[in-house]
Amino acid sequence: MFGSSQPETQENKWRRQLDRFVKENQQELAALCWGLWLENGRELGTIGINLQPTPHFVYCPQTAVENLNEKVENRLQELLGIIDNHQPETEVVMIAIGKGEIKLIQFAPEPPPPVCFEQLSQDVDTLLTSLEQKMSATLAV
Repeated sequence: MFGSSQPETQENKWRRQLDRFVKENQQELAALCWGLWLENGRELGTIGINLQPTPHFVYCPQTAVENLNEKVENRLQELLGIIDNHQPETEVVMIAIGKGEIKLIQFAPEPPPPVCFEQLSQDVDTLLTSLEQKMSATLAV
């Protein structure tokens, strides 16, 4: 029937909450990603948001993503291509890790990440703490 809504599943709920969190915090996330890029480059991998047990930031090493891709019969090949071609000075690329699922987070903030980092003028640790607190409040998983 048109217009009837299906009950929201846990899968849809965390994805919707994550989308809202990203939308509301684009400049802070861009600043964080740029700050971490300045500190580590690609050395530690792609920044991720692990939702378990409570939302927190992690690094997803390239080898771990490649191994996961092999385990899921190369269904993450597109994700690997996006990570490989990531331009940190113009876009944000992150991986969200939910219960048995992953979700790509990709956006081009305005202003770009280096400007966001400069304008917020906060160090990486302060940004991490602030964003993790906001995530915990937004992502009631």
